[in-house]
Amino acid sequence: MNVADRATAGFRQRYGAEPAGRWAAPGRVNLIGEHTDYNDGFVLPFALPLRTVVAAAPARDGRWTVWSELDDEPVDFGPADADEPGRVDGWAAYVAGVVWALRADGHDVPGARLAVASDVPVGSGLSSSAAIESAVLAALVDLGGLDLPTGRWPRLAQRAENDYVGAPTGIMDQSAVIRGRAGHALFLDCRTEEVEQIPFDLDGAGLAVLVIDSRAPHRHADGEYAARRKSCERAAATLGVTALRDVDVADLDAALARLDDDETRRRVRHVVTENQRVLDTVALLRAGRVRDTGPLLTASHASMRDDFEITVPEIDTAVEAALAAGAYGARMTGGGFGGCVLALVDAGSADAVAAAVTDAYARNGFTAPGTLTVLPAGGVTRLD
Repeated sequence: MNVADRATAGFRQRYGAEPAGRWAAPGRVNLIGEHTDYNDGFVLPFALPLRTVVAAAPARDGRWTVWSELDDEPVDFGPADADEPGRVDGWAAYVAGVVWALRADGHDVPGARLAVASDVPVGSGLSSSAAIESAVLAALVDLGGLDLPTGRWPRLAQRAENDYVGAPTGIMDQSAVIRGRAGHALFLDCRTEEVEQIPFDLDGAGLAVLVIDSRAPHRHADGEYAARRKSCERAAATLGVTALRDVDVADLDAALARLDDDETRRRVRHVVTENQRVLDTVALLRAGRVRDTGPLLTASHASMRDDFEITVPEIDTAVEAALAAGAYGARMTGGGFGGCVLALVDAGSADAVAAAVTDAYARNGFTAPGTLTVLPAGGVTRLD
């Protein structure tokens, strides 16, 4: 049974009725541009064919009840719970956060009954949280007939995650999930929030992206993420710029000479060079040179490994094995300390590359990875 049908079946079983509609939002993977978002920089994510689907119908009592196939116990909450961050916790906080963000924005949010099913794996760095937020947001906007242009959806979904759930994410995840387009990557300026759909025709080039779930447990991710963010902010203050995005790669050596310690210099070098790699990747994709982006992906990984120090042995092993098996480029994607690797491969060799990574994991005594071959997919949509 596919994910949309599972959401419908869950709604029928839980509520004894038919849903008024179904709304789907994808996961996402970031092609390149890591830890550049909170430095006002550039990112290049694309939406995945993996989806979270919400089946929903209005509720006359003005409350919200949500059921997920991952947790058979439904969660029910009312306006008082939605209006106070922290009153709803766990996975349902992402739903309550959307209600909170809409209400805080002045919208009359309809009560609803919702059932959630998902193919986006939780905890793998593929943005399962943004997927559920965006699908719920789309459902509530439609059910309530709310006047809310889609260009404003990413910021509201981000507010739900930042201010209700308490996760300090940037705008990238929600932007990719909501505004993704099949066959394209989303070039996002995190300072201005301007977006451009960049052709990313893997199929036409005979290529695919192999996503490798490292299955590595996240190690010190929260504290280390915060430490790197603070390091970047301190460096920007020392350099007298608003954010590290304002340091041009041509001026990098002079900027590094003004910093006092080697660790900070390495952090800054990653962010500045990573921003340039995003711009270079966009230029290549505009020219239709998809294969030629591979070395930029690999250079991005080396920078994350050596300068930003956010990889782990499972991640590095996956990258090295994919490259040895013929990938044009490979890199960790996501915040680091676990999560996923992506590899740019010939479509016909994806299985062989996946097998090589699995063999390398077995030799190193790691838990077997998960692998999935993907093409860029569309963003949030109403199914029916």
